[in-house]
Amino acid sequence: MELWTARFCCVLAFITGLAWGLDITPSGPGTIEKASGESVKLDCQFSVAKDDTGPLDIEWSLLPSDNQKEDTVVLLYSGDRVYEDYYAPIKGRVHFNSADPKLGDGSITLTGLKSSDSGTYQCKVKKAPGIRSKKMQLRVMVKPSRPRCSTEGPTQEGKNVVLRCVSSDGTSPLKYTWEKTSGNKLLPPTATLDTAGGTLTVKNASVGASGTYRCTASNRVGSDECVLQLNVTPPPNTAGIIAGSIIAVLLILLIIAIILFCFCRMRHKKKYEKEICNEIREDVPPPKSRVSTARSFTVGSQRSSLGSMSPSNMSNNLHEYVKPQYDKPQYDKIPSSDEFERPPSHAALPPPTASRMAGPNLSRMGAIPVMIPAQNRDGSIV
Repeated sequence: MELWTARFCCVLAFITGLAWGLDITPSGPGTIEKASGESVKLDCQFSVAKDDTGPLDIEWSLLPSDNQKEDTVVLLYSGDRVYEDYYAPIKGRVHFNSADPKLGDGSITLTGLKSSDSGTYQCKVKKAPGIRSKKMQLRVMVKPSRPRCSTEGPTQEGKNVVLRCVSSDGTSPLKYTWEKTSGNKLLPPTATLDTAGGTLTVKNASVGASGTYRCTASNRVGSDECVLQLNVTPPPNTAGIIAGSIIAVLLILLIIAIILFCFCRMRHKKKYEKEICNEIREDVPPPKSRVSTARSFTVGSQRSSLGSMSPSNMSNNLHEYVKPQYDKPQYDKIPSSDEFERPPSHAALPPPTASRMAGPNLSRMGAIPVMIPAQNRDGSIV
């Protein structure tokens, strides 16, 4: 009986201490989710009893994920002083909300949140003989960055058109939603949405699926969106393209053939002209003047004949050479082709056309006797 009485007294004293001693008011959620760059308030409201007469200490610490490691003190209030230089990663970004925490407000504010600030924070209040603590989970999330909208594959009628939306940054899980913002603002009936992957697949797309689409990437702390213009085109005329390609190839081949033909023809023409020029230069020398040739033949024949004469018969035959010199028709006579081709040494003398005149007759006519030196056949003077 005495044992049961002792136990009852102990339980009653414990309950009385809980009711009237140091206590932390349970306020706020146990888990807080915030976006990076924002600020967060961690509540720690407490109350003390008259029996709590010891010095007041308020300690905020970051609990490690591994229980074997020690707690990391973040902020401390002790002896009416605030100590903030315990944890370098959040130095200058954490402070008490109240200017005098001993009045019962041990809450803190953490600014400029980073993803590395995520973790379990503990508020521990000590005022002898009372000790109380409170834990809360802080999750710093990164809101989605602006997603990039694009199409995958051909956007032709009758094909499966894939619209893709990807956000490069953001804390998982990310959720993607697609909506049509033009026309009837309804997604095509054959469209399939993947909220986790961010794809919208339009099977057997029609021209009516064309329009403006908007994709929104979101998580618990924020969202962002992008816009895409989809144009579904009719399938190309494959037969026409093939026919056009064949015609283009044939035209190109025809042009090349014409160019080669013209080139070969010009080359053959130049070669023929070159051969003709060579034949004329080698086989047919340019002809001399007919008048000068005829005169050269006549004078050369006369000189050859005169060169063969002796002084004894020069007077008898002088009349045969004097008259042709005054017979003008003989100088104008053009030799025939046979005479033109025959060497001058073998050309025949022109026949006399008048009666032979004697020396006295020539004297009466005013002729002057001329002494012509004798010549050999090669033209040298004897």
